Amino acid sequence: MTDIVVRVMDCHICSLSSGHPEFLLLKRADDQIYPGIWQCVTGKIRENERPYMTALRETTEETGLAAEKLWVIDQVNHYYEAGEDRMNLIPVFGAVTGSKNVRLSKEHAEFRWCAIDIAEHLLLWDQQKSGVRKFYTMLIDEKLKQTFTEVDLETGNQTLYHP
Repeated sequence: MTDIVVRVMDCHICSLSSGHPEFLLLKRADDQIYPGIWQCVTGKIRENERPYMTALRETTEETGLAAEKLWVIDQVNHYYEAGEDRMNLIPVFGAVTGSKNVRLSKEHAEFRWCAIDIAEHLLLWDQQKSGVRKFYTMLIDEKLKQTFTEVDLETGNQTLYHP
């Protein structure tokens, strides 16, 4: 029977330093899985690690950046791996960082800070395109959603009641 697993996460990184959202895209190195594609921060969830913690850790490992704020995006990505016969469910996060000084890991060869339309164009996977658009919309138009989906970086809790 096909396994259903939560073993990886996606995190869209945003800078607001220019007055409007710019999203960080990372181009995979040629010697890595999925060579040459543009993506958001992605990563494997370690044993006993909560997905939001993976988002924070992978952001730092892959970019050298630290998230100042983190939100759960109201979307769960998914894909099927035929070779492993498993369905992957992927939590999606959005993070704002105060710096644009990226230090790439060996997984990536290039990076770009992009406006939303360019980010959507460069991303290969439809669900990552949808995730970055939802994050953009939340930042621009959905302040109440920001309140309910923001993750407290110390506790991992979300505000479930309007303050």
